[in-house]
Amino acid sequence: MPATGTPEPGGLLWDETLDIIKIAAKNSNIVGADINELAPIKGFNSYNFLVAKLAYKILSYKYLF
Repeated sequence: MPATGTPEPGGLLWDETLDIIKIAAKNSNIVGADINELAPIKGFNSYNFLVAKLAYKILSYKYLF
């Protein structure tokens, strides 16, 4: 995602990230989550939406399992 303070070449893809969160939710009690490094780019709201969707997924997996 380009809208970050420290982009990581070859970093995790969306599906890989969700798989990790699912495994964590199944095997442990998630009590908090920290999403950081969003550096919004004016006029490009898709990155903001991506981060909001990630937060939603973390919450939904926490209560799903």
